[in-house]
Amino acid sequence: MEEQTREHIQEEVSSGDVVLFMKGTPVFPQCGFSATVVQVLNHMGVTFKGVDVLQDAAVREGIKEFSSWPTIPQLYVKGEFVGCCDIIREMFETGELTELLSTRGIDAQPQG
Repeated sequence: MEEQTREHIQEEVSSGDVVLFMKGTPVFPQCGFSATVVQVLNHMGVTFKGVDVLQDAAVREGIKEFSSWPTIPQLYVKGEFVGCCDIIREMFETGELTELLSTRGIDAQPQG
């Protein structure tokens, strides 16, 4: 990965408390896996930044190398890689995601 791409990804990861590298946008996800993670975060009332990897092929491939994880979407909390769709869904179902966000100082209140 080019250094410029690595720096750009690092800036995005650091740009918010919760950052989701995804296909599409939070308002209009372009794949079911991205849509699932958006739904989980929205259900939890978590404010997050979406980064559309479809807008930049270098970021789309680079994020996989950056995290050493082969799939998108990828969720970062306070600059730390948390996981992909399946991991996030499982963490949500077990309550682990709420606990993780809480210990990092991020308010997560399920929306009724």
